Amino acid sequence: MQSEKIKFALADITGEQDPTIKSLKMASLCSALWAERGVELVVVGGSAIEILTEGAYASGDLDMCHTSASLPIRERQEVMGLLGAKGGPRNWQVAGMFVDVLGSAESFARTPYRRVQAPYGEVLVMKPEDLLVERVLVSVYPGENLAARDCAKKLIAMILDEVIPVDWAEVRRLANLREYRNLSECEALVGEVANELKTKNPLHTD
Repeated sequence: MQSEKIKFALADITGEQDPTIKSLKMASLCSALWAERGVELVVVGGSAIEILTEGAYASGDLDMCHTSASLPIRERQEVMGLLGAKGGPRNWQVAGMFVDVLGSAESFARTPYRRVQAPYGEVLVMKPEDLLVERVLVSVYPGENLAARDCAKKLIAMILDEVIPVDWAEVRRLANLREYRNLSECEALVGEVANELKTKNPLHTD
């Protein structure tokens, strides 16, 4: 990416007032620059939920992982240096926000990553099936986590409202995996949100 385009993008991101759009634009820019070096990035965790829910949940930073190979530490610093980033080699401050590239993406879902169009290139976003089961797990283990519970409920609400399509059979399969083992917790929280919305619980056992 040419330096003038990077400069324009950084000015655009710095001036963006909507935090969700700001994160999406930054994810787009970082994804484009890392892709030039052969690394595919994917937005994960709360950042992914923020993008998928269009800001119904606010993450506050940008968390990304790589889908396969990463870059050596020196190259990470070089590519983020193109953005005038401070810090590293996994956490940087760029254009008034924090950007983390945390390692390999952990995905057990058989569904594809979501693809979101953004100003500086396509952004890969973690699969909502993974996000739902993972966030429910974090909300109860190793102890109650109200922030994670609130995040999970906002994601579930958007899914039940059919804003975010998911494969419920895949959600059930994931929740039964040894990595999660939290099907009952997923059924309970999805049921709670379904009751609030006066709709059917897609994970109901009946």
